[in-house]
Amino acid sequence: MVVTKKVDALNRAGAEEFLKICEQFRLGNLPTESQHPKTLNLSNDAKTNVARAIQTIKDIDYGVFQEVQNKLPELGLLKEKVAATIANGGNIFLCGCGATGRLSLALETIWRHQHKNNPKLNSRIVSFMAGGDVALIHSVEKFEDFPEFGERQLMELGFKEGDLLISTTEGGETPFVIGATEAASRISSNSPFFLYCNPDDILKATAIRSKNVIMNSDIHKINVTVGPMALTGSTRMQATTILMYYVGLAMWFYDRDFSLISSEVKSILSFVEKTDFNFLKPFIEKESEIYQNGGYLLYETDAYLGISILTDTTERSPTFSLYPFENQKDKDKNPSLSYLYFKNSKDGVTAWNDLLLRSPRTFHWEEVTAQTSGERLAGFDFSEKFPEMRAAYLKSKQHHFKIYFNEEKNHIQFELDNLTHTLELGELNFLSAHLVLKVLMNNLSTTIMGRMGRYESNLMTWVRASNNKLVDRAVRYATTLLAQKGIDVPYEKLVHTCFKLKDQIPRDEALVLKMVEEYSK
Repeated sequence: MVVTKKVDALNRAGAEEFLKICEQFRLGNLPTESQHPKTLNLSNDAKTNVARAIQTIKDIDYGVFQEVQNKLPELGLLKEKVAATIANGGNIFLCGCGATGRLSLALETIWRHQHKNNPKLNSRIVSFMAGGDVALIHSVEKFEDFPEFGERQLMELGFKEGDLLISTTEGGETPFVIGATEAASRISSNSPFFLYCNPDDILKATAIRSKNVIMNSDIHKINVTVGPMALTGSTRMQATTILMYYVGLAMWFYDRDFSLISSEVKSILSFVEKTDFNFLKPFIEKESEIYQNGGYLLYETDAYLGISILTDTTERSPTFSLYPFENQKDKDKNPSLSYLYFKNSKDGVTAWNDLLLRSPRTFHWEEVTAQTSGERLAGFDFSEKFPEMRAAYLKSKQHHFKIYFNEEKNHIQFELDNLTHTLELGELNFLSAHLVLKVLMNNLSTTIMGRMGRYESNLMTWVRASNNKLVDRAVRYATTLLAQKGIDVPYEKLVHTCFKLKDQIPRDEALVLKMVEEYSK
């Protein structure tokens, strides 16, 4: 009874603290947080018409690449600054949080592949995300809410005069990213870039921190608004696609004629338009069947595509309230439905180096306990040993989904049980290959989760409220579903309900639906 009272008191205190600052996190009016009118029936299509679900998401992704083409004139300055920084001996830092942090790490890895024969050049990109490289696997709770953490990570990585920071934040309001960007503008005369996906006027009216960075003349701003996500608020999808490709193009072609960028974008537009994504249908049906029958899946790959496959699989956890990748150092393990491993990596250390093409970047701050430490990171093992290690504590069969890149033939090979498909990439470069794989994996995982009932219409009803932004998102979604039932509950009351439930229910349960249930009895 005493423990219960203490927990209740902490939940009430947490809710009250959030309500004091909630106006800075009420983001429902941002396009990236809005419902996409084309996907209102997505959850039903995923169950009853997979081909239509695939095509709907593909059409929205095609629009992203069209928007890249429309925004090409603004890419010139970014490309020039990347080239000048490298020529002058500076380093390029890439910063993001959550999905944009993962795209930052992916871009460094792609750069290292591109310049693998030039050791001096391939180390000139330094990427970081909120919480360090461990956050590739799972976000460090509340880390993104602190701008001072962004500045601190930037400084500890050695950012200095002459270096260039390129920050990406899908919403344009992430405190961690803003903190790093403002710090970079003070440290280096090489003005940082800040890329985001919501209109300036709405952002400035929504959050003071966004207004401050947009109005800062010492920061280059690039707005690449793409509208709502295919799955509401799931900025791991279209927002990070445009940010990753936009920044990646400036890096890939930094020392080449700008016309080559235009040609590459035309090529990927043609590729996406002409390629039938419906080859995903049997893979989606098979993978969802595996999960529904109590099985597990291992994505098998190597250093070429590992970072993009890892990104999609780890981002499923917070989006759909799935158990994250289990850590081998934990005594009690709740296995994730899917995991990833490198068949040709002999041990965990080698696998991490194969994944990133460098040693992992970790740290241990008292404020965030040991979640970001090297010891914690080492517990995530992607090596050839992993399937056997996992079989020791799984109660069901593991299926292997093999995805490999053939550099010589420039194609991606997919294989799951008796299903196979070869995706010919034609003239697309390695950066574009990763973008194609990204949109395919996003499409596959989103449709699978729809078949498993992990969202309703296009609302992420299973979202985890692990930071202030996600608390507001959970409350908004509950408000929408309650309104459909004719039930009106004040925002403040739902915030208290959210804090009461979010740390009590099992991770593998739907917080939003539990909140709705509280007021539907």
